[in-house]
Amino acid sequence: MKSLRIFIRDFFKNKGQHVFLSLLIAKICAFLGSLFVIRILPENEFGILSIVASVFAVFAPFSGFGSQQSLLRFGSVTFDDNEKKSLSKYLLMKGFFYQLLLSVLFLVVSLFYITKYEDIFYIFLLFAVRLVGFYFLNHIQSEFRIFGNNRGFARITNVVNILGVSLLLLLSYLFGLKGYLIAIAFTPFLALFWFKKEHYESVAESFSFSKKEIFSYGLHASGTALLSDALFSADVLMISFLMNETSVANYKVAILIPANITFLALTFMQSDFPVLAKNFKNKRFLQDYIANYYKIFLPVSLLIFMVGFWFKTEILEVFFTGKYAGNSSVFIILLGGFCLNMLLRNLYGNLLSAVGKMKVNTLVSFLTLLLLVLFSAFLVTKFGVIGMAMSLSLSMTLGGLLLMYSFLLYLKDLK
Repeated sequence: MKSLRIFIRDFFKNKGQHVFLSLLIAKICAFLGSLFVIRILPENEFGILSIVASVFAVFAPFSGFGSQQSLLRFGSVTFDDNEKKSLSKYLLMKGFFYQLLLSVLFLVVSLFYITKYEDIFYIFLLFAVRLVGFYFLNHIQSEFRIFGNNRGFARITNVVNILGVSLLLLLSYLFGLKGYLIAIAFTPFLALFWFKKEHYESVAESFSFSKKEIFSYGLHASGTALLSDALFSADVLMISFLMNETSVANYKVAILIPANITFLALTFMQSDFPVLAKNFKNKRFLQDYIANYYKIFLPVSLLIFMVGFWFKTEILEVFFTGKYAGNSSVFIILLGGFCLNMLLRNLYGNLLSAVGKMKVNTLVSFLTLLLLVLFSAFLVTKFGVIGMAMSLSLSMTLGGLLLMYSFLLYLKDLK
């Protein structure tokens, strides 16, 4: 217990609570926005919106082709402020070019849906605008993190998310789907109010890392994030092709709460990412981190699952109205899968990212996505929406075990 007290004390010493709380608020805002939209939109409109949002979720992690992930990783391990500024300037310029290319590719994907779903192109168009704003937001957030300004990171994150969800609720109430789309498209650009011009003026391109090393990490980080988020989009996309938009809506409702419980683990580890990156060769530190993580999240995961198991029907009725209460079996299967995800995939995937082992992370993420496609091809046709819940939970668990094995091999090689 002494080590756990030290672990928590160091978390607060590094101002990790500011990052944790801001990311928690971001999750709550996203959840409230989704909950409100589910209630006001007809099932068919919500189903179409979910399809576009799932495509967006595949593209969003690839923002800037990994420039933000590279900035956070390499900016965290250097102690020279001028080098941090130089790295930030270089990655902002390079990443923006790649971001524009990514947004064009996103719009090209819409061509595959235009003939099947009416008026879907303008939804893709506004989500493409959001992609560009998302790029600036992520870059500025990463810059705050590498300079150790967790308070600043929390401030920008809170303003963008709280004001964003407020606009979303207001405009959605007044204008329905069109109001929702306008709100999500333009709120990320609020981050530009925190853009620090002095970090990009008269800063020479000088840093100790090679450009090949920087973009190799960034591309693998993006690939991992892309495959990881594709895992949580492929399920919706496959249902949209194999079934219909009503089935998409039912599945999306059932997965909303289970998918969001992982914010506890993700925000906790994101708060500690710079510290983990700096200690990537400290075997004792990493071992202690894993032990203390489990002391916190084993009981948390068990409590969440037990509450969800006993009150699954009531939870669906309270949050999503009685018309979705019949999805309780899908809900509990997904809840169990995401609880295991917190204990395996979230922990070891983030640790591998922090220590620079992104190639392993990318490979395991690809295998996990492949498993989902294989499992769902059989189980969805046989069991419908429940089959997709089984496929996703099983794929995540097997992927998490592979990540754990990979990280333990890395630890074994450390002296």
